[in-house]
Amino acid sequence: MSIHYDPTNLSASLVGAAHGLTADEIRKANPLAAAALAGFRKSFDEGRYGFPALPSDTTLINAAAAFAKSAAGDYDTVCVAGIGGSALGAWALDCGLRGPHPVQGAHSPKNPRLIILDNVDPVFIANALQSMNPKRTLVVPIAKSGSTAETMATLLIVHAWLKNALGAKKALKRVVAVTSEDRGDLKKFAVDYRLPTFHLPDNVGGRFSVLSAVGLVPAALIGVNIKKLCQGAAAMTTQSWSGDLNENIALRSALHHYLIWTKRKKSIQVMFPYANHLWGVAFWFRQLWAESLGKAKNRQGKRVNVGQTPVAALGATDQHSQVQLYIEGPNDKVFTFLAVGKWAETGKIDKAKTGYDSFDYLTGHSLAKLIDAERVATAAALSANSRPNCTFTIDRVDESHLGALIQMFEFQTAFMGELLDIDAFDQEGVELGKRFTFGLMGRAGYEKYLEEFQAYEAKRAKVKI
Repeated sequence: MSIHYDPTNLSASLVGAAHGLTADEIRKANPLAAAALAGFRKSFDEGRYGFPALPSDTTLINAAAAFAKSAAGDYDTVCVAGIGGSALGAWALDCGLRGPHPVQGAHSPKNPRLIILDNVDPVFIANALQSMNPKRTLVVPIAKSGSTAETMATLLIVHAWLKNALGAKKALKRVVAVTSEDRGDLKKFAVDYRLPTFHLPDNVGGRFSVLSAVGLVPAALIGVNIKKLCQGAAAMTTQSWSGDLNENIALRSALHHYLIWTKRKKSIQVMFPYANHLWGVAFWFRQLWAESLGKAKNRQGKRVNVGQTPVAALGATDQHSQVQLYIEGPNDKVFTFLAVGKWAETGKIDKAKTGYDSFDYLTGHSLAKLIDAERVATAAALSANSRPNCTFTIDRVDESHLGALIQMFEFQTAFMGELLDIDAFDQEGVELGKRFTFGLMGRAGYEKYLEEFQAYEAKRAKVKI
């Protein structure tokens, strides 16, 4: 397992002193990185945050693999009902290891597909149900709180769909729950109906939960080798506890991003994978970075309203839709490229000449060479226009490398929280909208939020613009 980090294009020597970092500036900031490492290690040792331990949880890994083996052949579709951290990780694994939809092979009991119901758009849900056979579908509701409105509503609809097709008793044999062990109505539902259930540790938040049951159960059910996935992540965990910045790329890159963000005012980070298989990772990272680092207050309670906006772009596709803005628009961005060292397929182009210049310079080359040329050319063009950028290269897209990449980004995010002196693991900004939703939908105990919302609507009615 090997992931390479190249920060060269963050250098002031390449992008200018106003936009890049100097070696002396980084050297002087090294004590900040050491303090971030020590601070997060202390929190982990105290049991406050648990994601670093997930790749070593052999009890869970073995249980998820065994459950998937026992159910193999009984379904051709795994339907996850979840949202946010309960959905994006599973999608990133599926996209990374089996390819983005719709280019995966035909689904079958030997090659089950993954369908994720991550929104309550009624037409989307109806179309998804129409695309599945209830007799060949295994449903996995995922919610750490056990009360997420979108997930509970979707589960009610999917459960009714199963009951209508199979009857109440058989329907329950098509559901396996992932939730907290000692709280929430999803847990009560699972106990009451005797559903197979996998639990989430209390000290692992949703966006850091890919390598918990949240990601491992769906991944195992669709045939991913979760043991190799976790082996790669475990190796990265060891690397991410190192005090050597050359070895610890999670810490080193966190320091660089902290400096480029706070010292050079790059308030937007563009995650730019040059591989369709890594497109899901970009979307998963977007939630990880936004929800972890967008905070109103620091740990001392001082209002800071800090946050760097993550954007997902796909190379080479978005060279033709976004790069014009990135090259000539506001210089408020830093770019993180994801590259692949060795492609599973090279896409060799025939050597035969056609007589057309726009064809013939490509003959004898490969798509792998072309997409890599597109990436390094884009990085060079950005650098020439004083736009700082860096690159992570994974040797290949497989279970161990994908597990390592995910774990590295989680450590990078945790270290960034330490550098910013914020709690990267809470999410107060999300909660008020949830409470308003509960009030609007008539959930008991949330009447005051309905009243607050009604006051807001009354105020809106008086505004003319």
